[in-house]
Amino acid sequence: MPHAQPPSDTPAVRRRAVLAAAATAAAAPALTALAAAPASAAPASAAPLEASSTGASRGRRRCALPGGGDLGPNVLVFDPSTPDIQARLDEVFRRQESAQFGTGRYALLFKPGVYHGLNAQLGFYTSIAGLGLSPDDTTVNGDVTVDAGWFGGNATQNFWRSAENLALVPAGGVNRWAVAQAAPFRRMHVHGGLNLAPSGFGWASGGYIADSRIEGEIGPYSQQQWYTRDSAIGSWLNGVWNMVFSGVEGAPAQSFPSPPYTTLETTPVSREKPFLYVDRGGYRVFLPAKRTGARGVSWGRGAPRGSSLPLSRFYVARPGVSAATLNQALDQGLHLLLTPGVYHLDQPIRVNRADTVVLGLGYATLIPDDGVTAMKVADVDGVRLAGFLVDAGPVNSKTLLEVGPPGARRDHRANPTTVQDVFIRIGGAGAGKATTSMVINSRHTIVDHTWVWRADHGEGVGWETNRADYGVVVNGDDVLATGLFVEHFNKYDVQWHGQRGRTIFFQNEKAYDAPNQAAIQNGALKGYAAYKVGDDVTAHEGWGLGSYCFYNVDPTIVQHHGFAAPQAPGVKFHDLLVVSLGGQGQYEHVINDLGAPTSGTSTVPSTVVSYP
Repeated sequence: MPHAQPPSDTPAVRRRAVLAAAATAAAAPALTALAAAPASAAPASAAPLEASSTGASRGRRRCALPGGGDLGPNVLVFDPSTPDIQARLDEVFRRQESAQFGTGRYALLFKPGVYHGLNAQLGFYTSIAGLGLSPDDTTVNGDVTVDAGWFGGNATQNFWRSAENLALVPAGGVNRWAVAQAAPFRRMHVHGGLNLAPSGFGWASGGYIADSRIEGEIGPYSQQQWYTRDSAIGSWLNGVWNMVFSGVEGAPAQSFPSPPYTTLETTPVSREKPFLYVDRGGYRVFLPAKRTGARGVSWGRGAPRGSSLPLSRFYVARPGVSAATLNQALDQGLHLLLTPGVYHLDQPIRVNRADTVVLGLGYATLIPDDGVTAMKVADVDGVRLAGFLVDAGPVNSKTLLEVGPPGARRDHRANPTTVQDVFIRIGGAGAGKATTSMVINSRHTIVDHTWVWRADHGEGVGWETNRADYGVVVNGDDVLATGLFVEHFNKYDVQWHGQRGRTIFFQNEKAYDAPNQAAIQNGALKGYAAYKVGDDVTAHEGWGLGSYCFYNVDPTIVQHHGFAAPQAPGVKFHDLLVVSLGGQGQYEHVINDLGAPTSGTSTVPSTVVSYP
């Protein structure tokens, strides 16, 4: 099998930290000329106007906002009779292939039916999805491809793209999906195999699969880590550092650290991501039901479990709309559908009503201006946040996303809030700052696949330029994280203060750009742990967690440990690892004072199978 690293050991390929930023595409104009089909639903009468929670409308009435409407020019909708589909796919890819920090955003939607001879290559900020209730309603005889030709065969920067709700019959029997973080493969049915490495088996650093059936073999090859949840697979080829499975039929047996497989028979609680589909009445959004002890796909045979909402119950937002208008729509009782584009916010989006859905298409991006928080969710049942990116602004925000107010205590176990494919970025597209990126205060919240990233390349990058001390802070009790990717923060990447928290799969890299040992000193400790469980926590559990260091600015930096936790009977970890990438910095231990140090310039994990 190919080695985990490419044959070259030059600084140009050593890690994405030392690679020059990819060419930033200019703001891509909408593909108006390529509109494949109308993407709209007739507006419905809005719900009765309610008082604004912000007080902006007190003492006066505003015109009610309509639900439904056009999905905008950057949502391309195809059916099997659409001419020149391949040309349209190729044009989007041409715009987005190397547009890592550009402003183009696209959703490619396929109505139910059978499509022949397509190869949908996906670049940055591009989502492809079927519009059926089941993946098998929309079959592509062809491929949905992610490769890394734009970056010399290195897939470690293939971020921000997705495939959902399609059946694929790959042209050559195997579909290539060579991605890194923030690139979910959800609700897919592949009649063949899946290759997770780029052509030539260059570096890759992903990734995430959920609610999918892969009939053949999945080959991660050079993928350093991967998480697969609630799926069915034919077989799994190999492992590098950290391969984690929960609720996966056909998964390899538990064997960490050799091979490095962490396998849970079921996922404790899951609720799949909302998705757009069509029926005879037009567009609707399906809301999958919660599952406990989940195993295998949720869709299977027959109608999926859950409920749905017509698009007329959503305010269909377009770039340029104000935060005040988005809040007015929420106050009226509408849900939010964020169409592809960039949204500037001068006040937080406030989600105050139970069971509210905020669904983004094509990596809709929220930028908080003047240091505001992008979104605040009340301590209510059943909110669903899904499919959008929060990009920090140049003025420091105290927080970027807040789920539940400080001190939230209500019990939400019957109907939890879910945060799915919600990604946060500080820097890269320009200078950005935030003290804490994501704060989870509400109990029983499920964070299902997030990448919270302080940028290590791009524009506006530097130890103080894109300062961000903390990635994810969990204060709520009974929170579950499935697929937690958090990287490069100046202090703690994850701090977990709530009781009975659980994490299945964690991927982390410490901040590359620390200027010296003093910059990361944490009192008497050398460095801040990647994942710290609060000293007062008495119950916590984690499976399959990894932290890597690459202190390329000062390779003499020493990190005491990757993980820190109190010594309590109810605090348990399974299958931990730390890695020094090429000897650029070192770990002394894995968790607390347990675990061997990393070994010189050898990129070999130090592992702890069980803690305590």
